Amino acid sequence: MGGLLALPQGKGPHHVGCTDVMVGHTRQGLFLRLFYPSLPRAGATEPLWIPRSEYCAGLADSALRRRWCSALLSIAIGSCRVPVSWNGPFKPHSSGYPLIIFSHGLGAFRTLYSSICTELASWGFVVAALEHRDHSAATTYFCTAEAGREEWIPFQQVPQGQKEFYFRNKQVHQRAEECVQALWLFKDITSGKSVPNILHQDLDLSMLKGNIDLTKVAVMGHSFGGVTAVLALVKEPSFRCAVALDAWMFPLENMLYPEVPKPVLFINTEKFQTPESVAKMKRLSSRNSQTKIITVLGTVHESQTDFAFLPGKLISRIFGTRGTLDPNKGLAITSRAALAFLQRHLNLEEEFEQWNDLLEGVGDSVVPEAPFCQSNL
Repeated sequence: MGGLLALPQGKGPHHVGCTDVMVGHTRQGLFLRLFYPSLPRAGATEPLWIPRSEYCAGLADSALRRRWCSALLSIAIGSCRVPVSWNGPFKPHSSGYPLIIFSHGLGAFRTLYSSICTELASWGFVVAALEHRDHSAATTYFCTAEAGREEWIPFQQVPQGQKEFYFRNKQVHQRAEECVQALWLFKDITSGKSVPNILHQDLDLSMLKGNIDLTKVAVMGHSFGGVTAVLALVKEPSFRCAVALDAWMFPLENMLYPEVPKPVLFINTEKFQTPESVAKMKRLSSRNSQTKIITVLGTVHESQTDFAFLPGKLISRIFGTRGTLDPNKGLAITSRAALAFLQRHLNLEEEFEQWNDLLEGVGDSVVPEAPFCQSNL
């Protein structure tokens, strides 16, 4: 694998393929990276982790607020690759794979959660990792109807003089609508409707017809994406449950909490949550006994992203404190808890219930709820 990144391969029984999908020629369209069970292919190409240099510039702006770091980031991480088969042949499944719509965090984009998306796909899920167009991505773009022309959508800080809640609340509603829009995209594809991918990838989206079970759909996300997933449950009845990784609960208006109809699994890290945020999670768990809150010890907010797998002191200085828990172990706990929860609420016929104890916060490096009084870091 090229570069510094050492992302793990999926531990499940399936090989994993990956492609990019862009639908529509305006910012009202969709852009996502699709991870899916794949047939093995000799000499498969592995995709770049950072798809283009513009994303390094976006990270430098959004995460570091130092545009001059763009070239350094490009040198350090620009050649890193993801251990999946780019446009690999889709592996058919007569009864259909369950579907997960994944929402990224603030200042991230569609590829920065490749480790968790790959892991879930290796266990038999189709995972659609969105790239949001609400100015919360480090950067993103769409292709206009004019041949070869791209229009970029930069990251935007909260405008001076505007209250953060109102700015972020508007964004979270757009993000949740994009999650719903993504689900309807897959409904169109599976119904046989022609959906052109304007990126012209080798994978024909019509291959998905008959291979996705739209009665088994979940929404998932990290940080800003975590609260996006919670809101998506309110907006779309087809989502059966949500998995929220270290959810940033701040942007959601209080009046919506009683409206969340389905169970949520909150998987928190040790060093990000506030008592106010956890109180909002507990408000949901008090209304639904199937909503669970657990914390993974020895982890920080970035532990649930691919940045956890970047070695070296330089990277640590750029992206902040590292957790003390081995990132492979952290990924295993997070993915296994998610799989157990998804089996329970999507009625899957797998063996993921072997990890049910994690949903109660029982196991090595995991505890129930949020232990503000202790720290392993």
